[in-house]
Amino acid sequence: MRSRAFILTAAALTLLLAAVGGIYAYDHAGRDAIPEGVRVAGIDVGGLDAAAASANLEREYLPELRTPVRVDHGTNSFRLTAEQSGVATNVDAVVGAAMAEADSGNMFSRSFRRLTGGEVDVDLAPETTFDKNRVVQFLDGIRKTVDRDPIDAKVEFAASGMQVTEGRVGLAVRASELHQQIRKAIVDPSADHTLVARTDHTKPEVGTDDIDRQYATAIIVDRASFRLRLYKDLKLTKTYPIALGKVGLETPAGLYHIQNKAVNPAWTMPNSDWVAPEDRGKVIPGGTPENPLKSRWLGVYNGVGVHGTSDNASIGTNASHGCIRMHVWDVEELYDDVPVGAPIFIA
Repeated sequence: MRSRAFILTAAALTLLLAAVGGIYAYDHAGRDAIPEGVRVAGIDVGGLDAAAASANLEREYLPELRTPVRVDHGTNSFRLTAEQSGVATNVDAVVGAAMAEADSGNMFSRSFRRLTGGEVDVDLAPETTFDKNRVVQFLDGIRKTVDRDPIDAKVEFAASGMQVTEGRVGLAVRASELHQQIRKAIVDPSADHTLVARTDHTKPEVGTDDIDRQYATAIIVDRASFRLRLYKDLKLTKTYPIALGKVGLETPAGLYHIQNKAVNPAWTMPNSDWVAPEDRGKVIPGGTPENPLKSRWLGVYNGVGVHGTSDNASIGTNASHGCIRMHVWDVEELYDDVPVGAPIFIA
């Protein structure tokens, strides 16, 4: 009885060892190929040996990886080739990783998977490198072409009139966003390789609307022609004849602003050589015959202003002590049209 039991046990062990040996041999024989279901960058390499898998990737993956990246903006188009980006990938390394999937699990699970037609659901990403500095240079080239600084609106004064430069918004490439898209396109053949450089508008610090408000009313004094010109909304609306400062007491040139206004202003006799010492600082009431500031006053700078005169014959000449004289009826009309703060350019 013992002999028979021993024989049966030995036979069972022999069969078991034979089965294990068979499974081992079957498993070992199957480890020279990549398991079914393994992909590299979405390309099926299951069932292939290393050489065949490498050839497959060389044929299907590498040409796609070398697809140039194109960035469009309006009529401009920019191109980054694989050579320019320095893109490269180690096919042997990723094939090695794919082959290593054959070692996943144990020999029993691997053999069962092969026998039942099971698959390993793995998609490996190749290790792809590129020259980051070249990509930054490519992006900088796009920005240099597309970006533009905003232009502030401005007004330039001349004796002949006001020269207006309209404000313009600027453009700025969304550099961070585009940089990420370019990097993705370089390393991922399935990514979109035709990109659009999206931009943001940048506003000028001074817009045309600001100019319209700032120069809603403006005055230009043309000393050469003895004319004062009134501008409304940047357009010439009225021209007046004037008198200006005599030699040695010239009306000062430059850009100023109306500082104050007054009706029938009092006049303080200035501390000047042309005023008798005993009269300097004396105040002459407004509206009196002795007061030369007739009817209206628009202060400009350091005692110089626009005012009316009773000496109508002086209009069109250099006759004042620096002020800008006008006919009384003209200065009364001008007074109502010009607010405090309005620019006055004396050319």
